[in-house]
Amino acid sequence: MGKKFRVAMIGQKRIPSREGGVEVVVNELATRLAEKGYSVDAYNRSGYHVSGKEFDTSGKRGKYYKGIRIIVVPTFRNGKLNAIIYSFLATLRALFGKYDVIHYHAEGPCAMLWIPKIFGIRTVATIHGLDWQRAKWGRFASFVLKFGEEMAAKYADEVIVLSKNVQKYFKQTYNRDTHYIPNGINMPVPRPVKLIKEKYGLEKDGYVLFLARLVPEKGLHYLIEAYGQILTDKKLVIAGGSSHSVEYIEKIKGMAQKDKRILMTDFVQGEVLEELYSNAYLFVLPSDVEGMAISLLEAMSYGNCCLVSDIAENLEVVGDRAVSFKKGSVPDLKKNLEFLLDHGEEVGNYKNGVQDYICSKYNWEDVLKRTCMLYKGKKREGRNGKKNCRV
Repeated sequence: MGKKFRVAMIGQKRIPSREGGVEVVVNELATRLAEKGYSVDAYNRSGYHVSGKEFDTSGKRGKYYKGIRIIVVPTFRNGKLNAIIYSFLATLRALFGKYDVIHYHAEGPCAMLWIPKIFGIRTVATIHGLDWQRAKWGRFASFVLKFGEEMAAKYADEVIVLSKNVQKYFKQTYNRDTHYIPNGINMPVPRPVKLIKEKYGLEKDGYVLFLARLVPEKGLHYLIEAYGQILTDKKLVIAGGSSHSVEYIEKIKGMAQKDKRILMTDFVQGEVLEELYSNAYLFVLPSDVEGMAISLLEAMSYGNCCLVSDIAENLEVVGDRAVSFKKGSVPDLKKNLEFLLDHGEEVGNYKNGVQDYICSKYNWEDVLKRTCMLYKGKKREGRNGKKNCRV
């Protein structure tokens, strides 16, 4: 039996968890790699799930999870320093892991990507989005994120992007060729109403669903303002946990308390999450900034009609299978939301066939195959002396 191909994953907070899109992607890739005989080490950050330790699943299964070795890296509690310290310590530890490739996820952790390059270790970077654009980061954090982006562009053997918009950005900004490999999605089995009726009093098609982290760039404040101007019996369900945005969360709670039709569930997972997706009348994602929203893929995979902001990353996913509104425009969001609430037949038309559309367009096995080719690809000199992979 030959030597196993060794892969290190650096960048996620913790797997298994659903703290964000990065964690979902790393979990999907790592488990599939392990199933195919790869040796995979996942460098988790210490601490608990951002929405509370009751949601934390990392570390509860021992040293291994589905064939993946979990290595816990100590970090500071300070959110501004957490990612950079984690990435530095994880990278130092990975230097001694005899890996065939180190796969960095997200711009912040890529700040340390240059270190393994000094030692000739192959690196792949996945840019999940232009994180420095996100409103929750201060000046120092934005600087680190931008630096990580530059390190990925300059030193990574291969750069993966999740949207064509970001691919265009890397070409224009750094003259760096990248690989467009969007996220995948699994075909789910819809669940009937049960737990969400017991916990929240919700009925099928009785609510509009927002599901994402409660951070400014997700645009939840636009949705609450628009929804508050509409006469409807359908509830607005806000399902999402915190992400170091205390002031914004307090603002959202204050807005929600003014409307008794608004229900905030906090972070959800498991069967409750599946039921919320399965029985929503409409899913809304009013983001200002996205990489590639896992929640949007999941909502469509459950056959939902979706209303999304018209940023390129959203439109690339939905094609003509969803309704869009002008980013940041409360009046345009209100107009489209009100129309869909008043026209159930249109909602039904958008739901029809959307599950097959999204699940055939985005497939995890395809993502895995293309990523593995980059892991093992032969190096060749490209333009500007950069090393690229012949796939």
